[in-house]
Amino acid sequence: MFIKRNLSKNILRLSQAFPVVAILGPRQSGKTTLVKELFKNYKYLSLEDLSLRADAKQDPKGFLNLHKNNYGIIIDEFQHVPELLSYIHLAVDENRRPGYFILTGSQNFLMNRAISQTLAGRIAITTLLPLSFGELKESELLPDNIEDLVFKGEYPGLYTNSKLMPYDMYLNYTKTYVERDVRDLQNVQNLSLFIKFMKLCAARIGQVINYSSLANDADINLVTAKSWLSILETSYIIFTLQPYSAHFTRRLIKTPKLFFYDTGLASYLLGIESVDDLKISTYRGNLIESLIISQITKLYYNDAKNPNIYFLRDKTGHEIDCLIEKSNRLIPIEIKSRMTPSQSAFDEINFWKDVEQIGGKKIENGFIVYSGNETEKRTYGTFLSWKDLTDFKSIGL
Repeated sequence: MFIKRNLSKNILRLSQAFPVVAILGPRQSGKTTLVKELFKNYKYLSLEDLSLRADAKQDPKGFLNLHKNNYGIIIDEFQHVPELLSYIHLAVDENRRPGYFILTGSQNFLMNRAISQTLAGRIAITTLLPLSFGELKESELLPDNIEDLVFKGEYPGLYTNSKLMPYDMYLNYTKTYVERDVRDLQNVQNLSLFIKFMKLCAARIGQVINYSSLANDADINLVTAKSWLSILETSYIIFTLQPYSAHFTRRLIKTPKLFFYDTGLASYLLGIESVDDLKISTYRGNLIESLIISQITKLYYNDAKNPNIYFLRDKTGHEIDCLIEKSNRLIPIEIKSRMTPSQSAFDEINFWKDVEQIGGKKIENGFIVYSGNETEKRTYGTFLSWKDLTDFKSIGL
């Protein structure tokens, strides 16, 4: 079963304008399936294949020449041989044929740095995350209840293979990730301690990061804690939501929040073994918040844009869960795990609307994204069902 991906049209569009297109994202987010579907005539080369990887490392130029063809080349997991980028640069300068090289990778910052040094102006970079609400809805795979989605997560394999259970998926995903990717990114000696660190991160989902507390609980030093967080971010396990900062009189929190791209993985790390466990878990609200923030992030990435979202909190605790900045607009979003939120759900948004302008911008009427099924517009804002958070229009963009 092939699930249509919203990023497809932008990959095709960019492949007509740039000689190289990169699709980055976590392992098993569907990158390989997608590029094979979009570029069916291209030569496919996976650098997960150790013999191909050795050939590419030994003679990068010869490797590219050997596989030269009239259509194009897909190089899967290209981060294994970053030396190829310099030779792709040379090949592109000889022939700037649009869309000839399609690259996929599972590491973010490392690859972006290498790309910026060698292929600037020649490459378009996109990000493919696990499935979005819109993709699941269009394929008639969106669960009826938000807890089902939080627990299952959104990796495509769980929806295309009915025999694959979330626990089995995430057990093996974690094992493979730690044993392969973590070793590639950094020489982590104690892998069991790193898994403990991942679990401690999951226990802090949706929270402002306290680096010292995290380091102490993991029994590592502060430098190592920050380094390991960078590893998790580099490989698309976690992301941070930055606080909105502007020059105005209120004192704002300046430390980012921690979120997981996939709540199924986070639930596994938290020891949540069923939807019933999730419903009574103290982490339920934080997991739902992470699910919604991740979904908003996907709207941007699927549109081939960088997310322009933040949270807003002052020193007294007044907070907006998600603040979207677009031109001179500030659009607030509050996330509620209740099935039937009341008008008081808008209290925090209304508080900030009464504050002086933030960086010369005024906060607009906002949205309460909640766990129920009905979307309802009010004069002071919109109650938005999580199921309807499928595109930019749903949040006024």
